[in-house]
Amino acid sequence: MDKEELRQRIVEALKNVYDPEIPIDVWNLGLIYEINIKDEGVVDVKMTLTAPGCPVANMILYQVMDALQNVEGVKDVNVELVFDPPWDPTKMTEEGREKFKQVFGYDIVEEYLRQKEVQENP
Repeated sequence: MDKEELRQRIVEALKNVYDPEIPIDVWNLGLIYEINIKDEGVVDVKMTLTAPGCPVANMILYQVMDALQNVEGVKDVNVELVFDPPWDPTKMTEEGREKFKQVFGYDIVEEYLRQKEVQENP
């Protein structure tokens, strides 16, 4: 299996790990910043959380590691939690935005940008 096929399998696995506070998966929330696949099947992931003080951070990290360790072709997984750059709704995928809109009734990115504009230009 080539790296691109493995990457697609990894992304599909990440779509099965959900933030328990927001019913959207970590991939579509935009929490995965980087996936690095090494030749020997070692996968390094840089990810963030929606908030630095997230009370379920460890649970999400373990779920990501578990999901990826079950992907065929993955031999080992390293997950690094980073907060730079900080997460904001603009990092969500289009699919994530649509899911959010279905659940909560509004476009989170439009609302975030509107509030940011108000703060910057009171």
